Amino acid sequence: MGLLDQCQELFKTANLYEVLGITKEATEAEIRRSYYKVSLKVHPDRAPDDPQATEKFQVLGKLYAVLSDKEQRAVYDEQGVVDEESDSLSQDRCWEDYWRLLFPRITKQDIIDFEKQYRSSDEERKDLLQLYVKHQGDMDVILTCVLCGSQEDEPRLADIIWAAIKNGEVEEFPAFAQESGKKKRARRKRADRERKEAEEMQKEMGLGQEDDSLMTMIKQRHASREQNFNSFLSDLEAKYSKKGGKSSKRAKK
Repeated sequence: MGLLDQCQELFKTANLYEVLGITKEATEAEIRRSYYKVSLKVHPDRAPDDPQATEKFQVLGKLYAVLSDKEQRAVYDEQGVVDEESDSLSQDRCWEDYWRLLFPRITKQDIIDFEKQYRSSDEERKDLLQLYVKHQGDMDVILTCVLCGSQEDEPRLADIIWAAIKNGEVEEFPAFAQESGKKKRARRKRADRERKEAEEMQKEMGLGQEDDSLMTMIKQRHASREQNFNSFLSDLEAKYSKKGGKSSKRAKK
């Protein structure tokens, strides 16, 4: 069974872009990020209850091998075909090793280095303003979603938003401009409570300040953001990991 037939059987569509939830116009970075997120959901270690997890994971690896190769992608876009005999689609290839080559494990130091690079960067400003517009100025939600942020960062982030409002870059939403002092105090109290809960959890687990557990560090810094944990790592891994190999043959469906 060919790749396109496998996609139809396992993902209910033979369109490679639809499997990843993206469009034909997606950039290389968007394809990479989407591949990571979709493959993470069906990774055999993370989806033990899915009897088709291993097969789905392998098919996604083949799919990415096609779309990440400029020549193969061009042929697929123009003719709707892929090369089933190319080295990149070899049946003997270990797709788990391929995936890990593309997305090496993120370490504690990687997170620390990323935070240093990200804070006060143009990228942080862009992301912050997008969140501001998306959530119409609700700082409770914005501070929950912003990367590498904490309650201590609120004044700095608020200044960035105010500057963007003054220069006409974004709209002045009442939820932000007219936020009550009561709501701000409640947010600070909630952050303090979450910080204490994280510290207590650390003590219960017997972990010290220098513990190398990535999960512990993230929970300490983002105690209220476990819903964004996988997304945070996904963006880091998809954005900063190495690129895989190339191949360049083709065949019909």
